[in-house]
Amino acid sequence: MTTASHLSEFPELGFYTLPGHTENPADMLSEVRQAEALGLGSAWISERFDVKEVAALAGAAGAVTNKLFIGSGATNINSRHPMLTATMATTLHRLTQGRFALGVARGVGIRYDLMGMEKMTNAHLAEFAGLMRQLWQGERVSHNGKLGHFPYLHMSEWMNEDIPLMFVGFGPKSLKFAGSLFDGVILHTFLSDDALKRAVAHVREGAEAAGRDPHSVKVWSVLATACDADEATYLKYIVARMATYLQAPHYGELLVNTNGWDLAVLERFRADEVVSAMPGGIDSVATIDQLKHIRTLLPESWLPAAVGSPKVCAQRFQDQFNAGADGVIIHASTPSEFAPVLDAYRVIRDTARFADRTNRPC
Repeated sequence: MTTASHLSEFPELGFYTLPGHTENPADMLSEVRQAEALGLGSAWISERFDVKEVAALAGAAGAVTNKLFIGSGATNINSRHPMLTATMATTLHRLTQGRFALGVARGVGIRYDLMGMEKMTNAHLAEFAGLMRQLWQGERVSHNGKLGHFPYLHMSEWMNEDIPLMFVGFGPKSLKFAGSLFDGVILHTFLSDDALKRAVAHVREGAEAAGRDPHSVKVWSVLATACDADEATYLKYIVARMATYLQAPHYGELLVNTNGWDLAVLERFRADEVVSAMPGGIDSVATIDQLKHIRTLLPESWLPAAVGSPKVCAQRFQDQFNAGADGVIIHASTPSEFAPVLDAYRVIRDTARFADRTNRPC
């Protein structure tokens, strides 16, 4: 299948549509239209168990765009039967004429516990990737392993789909594993430039150890962006998002360790009476006054993002490429909010000769 992806002005830039908490999924329709008009190459959807079901959203996004690549960034591998996931991907792939990528992640352990679902390991992910690729090629499969016992799986003999399979994660072992198997990797928001360099190196190392071209796996950084933002917007887009990640047991520790930060700061953050009494995800329920307080608990270095004037934000985009990223996914802001950054970025990019990057996420 062919796509019109090469027509995008900024194929190396993507964005998260409906970033974080939302109660209005229809907002995505205007966001993806605006992103395509601005020349971005891709839109990514992070699934939540509320009003952000990825198949419905990706289908809608594909229906109102013509060039924009659309990907799940990410969905779980065990909340749907493998046949349903495979069918979702092939349907979206053909619906969009080849503009869909399936991004998956291990997920948050505590959520699996609460939902009574098995926690996912690299072994599960490896089996899942193999199973998807077999089904997408029309093969008949009998599988018995970590992922489950499936006596007979088959889609159709005429299936011959080339769907990019992406991994979303950031731990060193996970990234080396992803480099050995997946087509592309989406990293985590709030990685420092040094942590980003290390993450890219882990992916390349894993690919090379598996006998793959280390540069064949496209690595996307994720950059929270707040251009010319007032205090309330900064608190919501940057502080609340980071604080929500830090709330999650084990997840926060992994993010802190990945960046080489002090775990004692995380412990003090969680012990704070405002944080510990929060009745849900901070980005969903915290007030502005609470966020002002939470901001005092986080060192400025714990909030690596693109914040400030369009020129400053554009330079932060470029910093991601300088650290080794192949693409940048803009997080937190909507297209209308980050649009001013693109003019400044265009000048920086063209000077640095990044115009030849491809739109396909792998």
